[in-house]
Amino acid sequence: MSRYLLDKFLYTVDRDPELVERYREDPAGTVAWWEAEMANRILNCVDAERSTWLSFTEDERRALREHDHVALFQMGAHPFLTLTLFIAMFERDHGPLEYQKAYGRAMQHISLPYPDIAT
Repeated sequence: MSRYLLDKFLYTVDRDPELVERYREDPAGTVAWWEAEMANRILNCVDAERSTWLSFTEDERRALREHDHVALFQMGAHPFLTLTLFIAMFERDHGPLEYQKAYGRAMQHISLPYPDIAT
């Protein structure tokens, strides 16, 4: 499991409006494409600079495909990254602050100590 890779996915998708829409409409396809094309790309470098060893676990893929922010948090994904991305994807389907409140309610069963989110 790689908290870094989960956070990298959330960060890079959230910063590209086209990827946000793609992930909203086709999460499985977006996760598969991103893992194949972007996971090993080194950010802010020329495209030729790449790593070769990063990949999601099957549990990570499932949580990303299912937009499961609770599972992602329990795996160590940073909650700010999931919240900002998921607001961009789903807030439009809800009234003011309804999505944010539902996001929090879904995680209220999680108690201290919270999962480690350091990368």
